[in-house]
Amino acid sequence: MSVEKKGKKVTILGAGNVGASIAFSMALKGLCSEMLLIDINKDKAKGEAMDIMQGNSFYPGCSIKDGDYPDAVGSDVVVITVGVARKPGQTRLDLCKINAKIMASVMPEITKYAPDACYIIVSNPVDVLTYEALKISGLKPSQIIGSGTVLDSSRLRACLADHAKVSSKNVHAYVFGEHGDSSMVPWNLASVCGMPFEDYCKCVSDLGEKDAIVQEVRDAGAEVIKCKGATYYAIALSVSMIAEAILRDTKTVLTVSTLQDGSRYEGVTDVCLSLPCVVGAGGVEREVTPPLSAEELAALQKSAQALRSVIDAMQEDAE
Repeated sequence: MSVEKKGKKVTILGAGNVGASIAFSMALKGLCSEMLLIDINKDKAKGEAMDIMQGNSFYPGCSIKDGDYPDAVGSDVVVITVGVARKPGQTRLDLCKINAKIMASVMPEITKYAPDACYIIVSNPVDVLTYEALKISGLKPSQIIGSGTVLDSSRLRACLADHAKVSSKNVHAYVFGEHGDSSMVPWNLASVCGMPFEDYCKCVSDLGEKDAIVQEVRDAGAEVIKCKGATYYAIALSVSMIAEAILRDTKTVLTVSTLQDGSRYEGVTDVCLSLPCVVGAGGVEREVTPPLSAEELAALQKSAQALRSVIDAMQEDAE
């Protein structure tokens, strides 16, 4: 099916708090000329599109509309935020099963009309659902990108910057593995003001216990949810960063969640988790595989095993 292209086009599935915030963030950055919002609640999608569109004179021009799957033809990027939030008392596995079914229903529909797009999976649990989206769609692994630990890495940088009393732009640090409790921080890659983390702590200021910092980062999302009921602004900014890397071909290194085949790190295979990747117009264009200590590799392998156990349990339940 041919379509007249006016520029870059983005489709967002799910017009809830996260999807709408992503749309707003991307509009402000002027990342595309066309944006489509799709939601099972058609009035919600229409209202969000209208609300952002009515401020069109205050940001770079972008046509924002609501619609359905056929309208996604010609999309360069598709962002998927559909799914339900975890309820009190609900197990992680139960949440995975519910959202995996939703993913299984939407992926064939959207890929039918946008087979060449790069897909950014935001729905949680993001690593498991990125794996499911890849298996269901049959698309190339480079096209399916989970938002992964891009936000976690930003939270880590913000935390270290706060401890060091410097701008987060002067901090480089990453979170690897699962977007969840088994995530790990490769401290040998962390730097503050151009100095390795350990050297900064010895020469300038001790930034505190590493384990406490990691826990602070892991608890950050839960603390926001406790205070306001949900998180969506920071995730929207992180997703717009991933989208920008694709739409503007910036070749940015981001810790996105992608399929691992064991070639990067031993024991990390047949799961989707976050490691550094060069993201550009082709999606995941190149992998960056920094050296890890034995302890760090063990932590990454443990994260992979935790994700694999969830996938295995889901597959056993389906049989």
